This record gives sequence, C-alpha cells and structure tokens, in this order.
Amino acid sequence: MSTLRVETFRLGVRNLLLHKLRSLLTVLGIIFGVAAVICMLSISEGASADELRLLALMGTQNIIVNAVRPQQATQASEGNTNLLEYGITFDDLDLIASTIPHVQRIVPLKKVSESVRRMDRRMTTSVLGTQPEFFDTVHIDVSSGRRLTAVDVAERKNVCVIGDEVRRELFSFSDPIGESILVEYYPTAVPFTVVGVLQRIQTAGTPERGVEERDLNREILIPLSTARSQFGDLLVRRSAGSREMTRIQVTNVYVTADSLETVLPVSDMVKRVFARNHQQLDYDIKVPLARLKLAEQKKRNNQLLLGFIAGISLLVGGIGIMNIMLATVTERTREIGIRRALGAKRRDITTQFLVETVVLSTGGGVIGVGLGWAGAQMVNRLADWETIVQPWAVLVSFGLSVFVGIFFGMYPAMSAARLDPIEALRFE
Repeated sequence: MSTLRVETFRLGVRNLLLHKLRSLLTVLGIIFGVAAVICMLSISEGASADELRLLALMGTQNIIVNAVRPQQATQASEGNTNLLEYGITFDDLDLIASTIPHVQRIVPLKKVSESVRRMDRRMTTSVLGTQPEFFDTVHIDVSSGRRLTAVDVAERKNVCVIGDEVRRELFSFSDPIGESILVEYYPTAVPFTVVGVLQRIQTAGTPERGVEERDLNREILIPLSTARSQFGDLLVRRSAGSREMTRIQVTNVYVTADSLETVLPVSDMVKRVFARNHQQLDYDIKVPLARLKLAEQKKRNNQLLLGFIAGISLLVGGIGIMNIMLATVTERTREIGIRRALGAKRRDITTQFLVETVVLSTGGGVIGVGLGWAGAQMVNRLADWETIVQPWAVLVSFGLSVFVGIFFGMYPAMSAARLDPIEALRFE
C-alpha cells in the first residue's frame, strides 16, 4: 500500500473520530440491523431445530397410528360405570403385517395405567406396554441401566424403563436402578422393578406443540406381554362418584417402512386398511416424513421472511449513512478544494470518503454481531427458548453491512470527487 493511500486511510478515520457522537448515531442503523438479522434468525433456527428433532424422534421411516376417542364411541353404562370401546386392534396389526409389502417392523404400544407411586410420592404418567424394538424405532436409548429385552417379553417380567422426568420426581436423591414402583390399576397396584432410565429429550417447549403428543420424559415402558397378561384391555379412570372404563387393545402403533422411498406408499396402504376395518374414525395416522418436508419448507420460508424484515433495518442504516455523508461533503467542500489544489486526484477524494463509510459500516457490523449474539443468548436464558446462531447468518449479516457501506457511500464519495477545485475553494 502506497504512502498516499495510507495517509488517505488515516485522514478518513481521523475525520470520523473528530465527530464521535455523529459517527455513533450514523452507525446505529447498521448495528441494530445486523443484530436483528442474527437474533431473529437464531430464534427461528432454534424453533426449527426443535421441531425437526422431534420429527426425527418420531422417525422419518415410520407411519404412526394413534387410537383416538371418536365422537360416537361405542358406550355401555352399568350403574356409575361407563364402558367405552374403540381404537386399534391386534387384528389390524396382523392384517398390516400380512398384506402390506415393504413393512420392516410393527411396534405396538398399549397404555395400561395413568398413575404410579413410590412410597408417599404419586405421579400422573403413562405406563405403556411395548416391545424391545421400540427403542430403535424412535431412536432413543437409555442413559443408565438397560433396555427392555426379548427375555423380559418372553418371561412376562415385571420390569420397566422410566423417563427422565419420572426419575426426577420419584427418585430425586437416589439411583432408581433396581428399585420398585407401583403401577396403579384400580382397585390394586402392581410392583415393577426399574431396569433403565431413558435419555432426556430436550425441547424448546412442551411436546404438545402439534409435532408429537407423547412425552417420553414422563412415560414408563413395560414389556407388552406383561401389559396384556396382568392388565388386560381395560383402562380405568376414576372421577368423583363414577368410573370410566376404556377398552383399547392398542393405544399406538409404529409401522416402519424398509426405505424412505416406500414410506408414502406404505402409509397410503395403512390408511386403506384402517378405513376398511373401522366404521368410525377412532384412529389418527401421522407420517413424519411428509411433516418433515413441510417443516423444512416452513423453515426456509421463515428464514427468508425474517431475513427480509431484519434486512430493512440495514437498508435504513445505509440510507442514514448516505444522508450523513452527503451532508459531510457539503460541510467539507473547502477542504476538498484545498486537497485538489495541492495535487490530490479524484480517486484519492473518493477513497477518503469510501474509507469513512466502510469503517462506519464495518465497525457497526462487528458491534451488531456481538449484540445479536448477546440477544440470542438472553432469549435462550430468560425465555428458556433454544436459539442457534449459525455461522452463515453471522457471515451474511456482516457481509451485508459492509456492502451497504460501500453501496450507500459510493454516491457521496463520487459527488465529492466531482467537485470543481476552483469552485470548492471559493465555497463559504
């Protein structure tokens, strides 16, 4: 770099330092614009990552069928007891296994209780009978102990794997492995030995966000054979003065296709099987792969929308820079004339003013990046909402701030360079 260019750079920086408050006010638009881009995109990225993680937990190769209570459920009354019957049956599962190709596995879940206790502690939860393949189906493992095994199923053992929230509520200060809990089933309670604790599933909100109704952190898994032999098909709910008994053979079922390409065809065939076998709409079919594609499209749309909104702040900041620099050119017309008279070329004048705008926009970009990162961390801690600051968001927002400085500083710089030296010297 030549001595003249170094001196031009120093002169530009010196002029900015002579008017510190004006320089700061000029660059505020860039600072808040960059901070808004980073903070808003980090919030959107965190929400999208949470939704995509839950969808991945559901399994992109899975088709999930849930039993739901229909509006016109089959109901019989006897005294103060109401009996409802609906939902998925084991005949449905046999039909799927025997007639639908490209099915890798079928994993049913059967709810047997909604309450457990240990000593004087009681907890509302879901106790579900399932098979050992469930862990691979939903891509979850145990943080301590072991999974359910084929031996547990074959021997109908009274063992269970508990969610992390169950561990916290019932075993706050002790190791649950090897300890017993009581699964309440009116009018008695059945003891189960804890053999494992599920890994905790981190989410930015509650699981009831339209992505997945189940919360594995609060669930207890037991062998399906034990659930069927000890609890049968009746689920009893007690309320003041009455009981509601629900007969559901299978609460949920995961049908896993053998590849991503066959998920949608298999899901269509599963829908036809249930439509033919069920006269009432007592089931709900979800296809995580289809929802994953929608979630990814939604993520891209949100990024574009938030980026556009936050980018307007950068545009406003750029206009502010150009406005101030045009005023500065008028203010320093005589200085420009003197420099031209002493031999400075047009490109030197252009460079001087561009240096000022680029220093403003670059400095504002650096401060904005720091402010945006701090804002994302504040949202994470104060609102308990996951935020993810992506490197590409930092690079794009910082690059835009530099581009804004160059783009909006070019016209004032060229206006200064085009001034006639004689007229500039005569300017008062």
